[in-house]
This record gives sequence, C-alpha cells and structure tokens, in this order.
Amino acid sequence: MKTLISPSLVAAALLSGCAATGVEQPAPGPGVATLDVRRTAASTKALDEIAAAYLRLSLEIGTHEPGYIDAYYGPPELQKAAEAAPRDKAALLAATRELMAAADLAARRLSGPLAKRRAAFLRAQLRAAETRLQMMQGTRFAFADEAERLFGVRPQLKPLASYDPELAKIEELVPGDGALADRVEAYLDGFTIPKDRLQKTFDAAIARCRGRSMAHIPMPADESFRLEFVTGKSWSGYNYYQGGYHSLIQVNTDLPIRLSRALDLGCHEGYPGHHLLNMKLEERLVRENGWIEFSVYPLYSPQSLIAEGSANYGIDLAFPERSKADTERDVLMPIAGIAVPSDDRYWQLLKAIKRASGARLTIAQQYLDGEIDRPTAIALTQKYMLVSAKRAEQSIGFTDQYRSYVINYGLGETMVRAYVERGRPTRDEMWRRMAKLVSEPTLPSDLLAR
Repeated sequence: MKTLISPSLVAAALLSGCAATGVEQPAPGPGVATLDVRRTAASTKALDEIAAAYLRLSLEIGTHEPGYIDAYYGPPELQKAAEAAPRDKAALLAATRELMAAADLAARRLSGPLAKRRAAFLRAQLRAAETRLQMMQGTRFAFADEAERLFGVRPQLKPLASYDPELAKIEELVPGDGALADRVEAYLDGFTIPKDRLQKTFDAAIARCRGRSMAHIPMPADESFRLEFVTGKSWSGYNYYQGGYHSLIQVNTDLPIRLSRALDLGCHEGYPGHHLLNMKLEERLVRENGWIEFSVYPLYSPQSLIAEGSANYGIDLAFPERSKADTERDVLMPIAGIAVPSDDRYWQLLKAIKRASGARLTIAQQYLDGEIDRPTAIALTQKYMLVSAKRAEQSIGFTDQYRSYVINYGLGETMVRAYVERGRPTRDEMWRRMAKLVSEPTLPSDLLAR
C-alpha cells in the first residue's frame, strides 16, 4: 500500500518549475505565460495526487464501518489492497488531516473555477471523513455540529409547536374520533398497493420518471437498473450504484407500500434522482475528466446532501403541479387495482403531511442530543408524521442507524429547490440547472452562491 503524500511533497510539486528564492523573476512577456502554464500543470498534478490518496483513504475507512462506502466503481485492485492492509483508525485520522492541509495548499495555486470547486469538494469530503473517524473512536458531537461537519450545512430547526397549525389542517381533512395519526393511517391504508401488483406498478412509475427526465437530461445509451423488493431494512428504498451506468434499486416491503411511494421512489432512487446523479458523475467527472475521487462515494459526506436533496426535489421537477396526481389517478391506480377517489382529498392530505415533515429533524435532534428518550421520540413521530407505531419505530430506527443523515432529505430538498428555482426560471432552465448540479463537483455552499 502506498503512503499518502505529505503537504511538503505537494508544496514541492506546486513549486516545481517556479523560480527559487532569491532568483530574479522573469519579466512580463511570453515567459510569464509559460510560467503560468507550468504552475497550473503542477497544481493539477498535486490535486490529482491528493485525489488518489483520498480514494485510497476512503476505501480504508470503509473497512472499519459497514455502509461507510455507499458506492465504489474504481479499479477493484485498489479496494482489495485497502481491505487487505487497512491502517488503523488513529493512523487514518492523522492521514486525513495531512491531506486536508495538502488540499488547502493546492487550492491556493489553482486558477480555473472548476478546478477550485474540485479542490473545495475534496477538502469538504475530507473534513467529513475526519469527523466520521472521530465518531468511530467514540467522539460525540451535538446534532447540529455533527450535521455541519459531516454534510456541510448547519440545520436551523423549528420548534415542534410550529407544526401544530399543519396538524389542525390535517384534522379538517380526516375528521373523526380517536388519535389523528390513527385516522390518517386508516385512510391512507385504502391506497395500499397489493403485493402481487407491486412490480407492475413500480415498473410503470419508474418508466414515467425516466421518460420525463430523459426529455431534458441526456443519458448514456447503455444505462440500466435492476429492481428488487426486500425486507428487514430501516429505510423504504435504496439505490446501490454499481458503476458502468447500472444501479440496483431496492424497495423495502416490511410495511405495506402505498401508491404515493411509486413515483416518489421511482424519481428519488432512479430518475432524476440517485441513479441519474451517479451516472452523470461517472460520465462527466470520472470518464471525461479522469477525476478518480468521484468513483467512490462515502455516505457520511456533503455529497449526500446534494444526492438526497436533488433526489427529493427531482420528484416535483419531473411531475410539477397537478401532473403527479394526474399520473397516479389515470395510470398507476388502475395498474395497482386501487379505486380512484372522487375528490382531491387524498392529494391534499399528502401535501399537508409533507408540510409537517420538517418535524422529523427536530425530533431527531432532541432524541440524539438526549433531550428525549426513545419512546418519546416514537410518540412524537406518530403525532407529527401521522404514522402508526410500526412506521414510527422504523423512522426512529433509521435515526438510530444514520443519525444526523436525516437532514439531507428535507433540508437538502429545500436548498436544491431554492437553487434551481431562483429568479423564476423557465422549465427548460430549471432542468438545465439540475443537470449542472448533478454533473459537477457540487457542495451545499454552491447552492447558496448567487
């Protein structure tokens, strides 16, 4: 296993071809342009070396935590080498900090905007790796601190009481006796997809997500995915990107799957969500640019806020205004064998539930920071997310496993939406911005830049 490069080696690479201290600098003229070219080449080489070291580092960290590496499709021999002789966590933490310093040094010598964004991306990913390694060794951060260090943005959470007006609106949509969550669950259970119709319903949903996305974002001709239904998971759906423009998409059937999940999962896990994002990163950054750091995806990193945020927002981008409800009513309900409702109450309810979904982050913060215990977290999840005890337990089980990762869905969607829709753009411009977002080394801070 090669050792990671040190900042001193990076500095040497950056200074190669430059005049030594005390030597007269070239006068303005053609020589200056040549010097700039040599500096740019040295800076690019240094960044390539940092990227290679980051790739090896990430794979080694992955040997210490199952699930840390969400996707890898680089040379198999690199993964085998990492698995055969990984450094211990203390050594990896020291190496991560060394690489962060090297990235800072390299960034100061870069001139092109995309190269600077690449360096910033590597630096942010490394800070997340540093944080996760500290957590692996027992360090605990407050919820907001952990989220900021891992995912590159500090969540601003609302008090739970601020969601009570949304609950009042939901109460009007589903009147009756008993707990509101029980009434909502009973009503939504009427839109459950029978198990023997899951495959056909999801196939139809994903096909429409793909068609709407392909009309705006070109995709590789040989792209594909495989859909599986699984059990025993804390999540409802997952995309395992496998490289070569192929994904394995899994849908968890531990709990009954309702119709609303078909287009949501089809867009989120597929198009224009995770599958499309990973394809564009492979196509544009790995294959075209040769930026090997994008062939590995550490789950606990700023990359996840972009991935989850774009995947969630992609649902509304692909199916704006009434088109989602129309597709569910006219296409998916007949396939699923679900009776078409006579009014819009079902869709009004789903929108109201989504408006209250930010409560999940506040509940996660209170639970992970020790302000409430697990039974209280489950009870609050039932109340504010309008779900059964089993669904609430699954939600808190996700928080147990992934901790502050939960911010990436709602907060990520809000940030992506603000970026894509800034200034009232046309639909074509919105898709162009989405394509740019998923094809470049994008950080959460890039979404805030004007």
